[in-house]
Amino acid sequence: MTLAEVVLGVAFVGLVAYALFGGADFGGGVWDLLAGGTRRGARLRARIEHSIGPVWEANHVWLIFVLVVLWTGFSGAFAAAVTTLYIPLTLAAFGMIARGAAFAYRKSVTTLGMRRFFGAAFALSSLLTPFFFGAVVGGVASGRVPPGIAAGDVVSSWVNPTSALGGTLAVLVCAYLAAVFLCADARREGETDLAEAFRARALVTAAITGAVGLAGIAVLRADAPLLYAGLTGRGLPVVALSVAAGLVAIGLLITRRYVLARLFSGLAVAAILVGWAVAQYPYMLLPGLTVEDAARSHATLVALAVALAVGGLVLLPALVFLYRLFQRAPHEPEDARDVGY
Repeated sequence: MTLAEVVLGVAFVGLVAYALFGGADFGGGVWDLLAGGTRRGARLRARIEHSIGPVWEANHVWLIFVLVVLWTGFSGAFAAAVTTLYIPLTLAAFGMIARGAAFAYRKSVTTLGMRRFFGAAFALSSLLTPFFFGAVVGGVASGRVPPGIAAGDVVSSWVNPTSALGGTLAVLVCAYLAAVFLCADARREGETDLAEAFRARALVTAAITGAVGLAGIAVLRADAPLLYAGLTGRGLPVVALSVAAGLVAIGLLITRRYVLARLFSGLAVAAILVGWAVAQYPYMLLPGLTVEDAARSHATLVALAVALAVGGLVLLPALVFLYRLFQRAPHEPEDARDVGY
């Protein structure tokens, strides 16, 4: 394994972490959107807000980490992607800004009308942002981002069947992860009825995600043949692992073993992302830009690898401590009667 592959692999680990932790946060916003009216959905929204409140900004560290590694170590591929896919990336950035502002202001405003406005902004941006990220992945994976500055079509690169599939699956996976995570949070704090509500949502979402994934096989075969060949070839064992982990997670949800369900759900999502990487290897941009061709000079990669090692020693323990601290924190519910919209 070359140094370029090692550095890109570290960035890919960050991408997986963002998909899991940031994805669960986005999914919480999806369930906020679907929680119901102000009174009926108040307790669900309060549980979602309490669960994601301490870490929702910290999870974006993973996205920043991935972007920094890509533009430093693989600037040519990064430039090609952001100049071709600037529309969905800009929309995703606006979505994150709107989501963050709405989440913060919803707790500080006092009138019901403004709480509803900010609640709707938070929920809708939580739905649309992962869709645009999924559309970006679909554009890259289907070979619609060629090397070069703005060399690809700025519309068809993300308005296509594979991007639509990627965006839809991104929203469904985020909603599923959030529901699974919230099951354990609710039961840990004695909210058995909410745990059951999120369990039902997780099972329904898993079924819908599986159906969309099966239908997506035909989409990839027709619209992204190189990706389809890789997924059904050398990537097939990893895809099979994802399916198996997903089925185990469903079984654990049925038997209400929520902590283990979290682990296997995360494994299922991580495995499908790894399957994409395996299917596309050694190309960073299909069909012709390899990882080695996209990498910067050896000196740049060495400096980046050292910075990643030192930064990891500082960042990772802090993030682990943050997650563990707030997982153990007792729930002190606020008056949630006016939370939502």
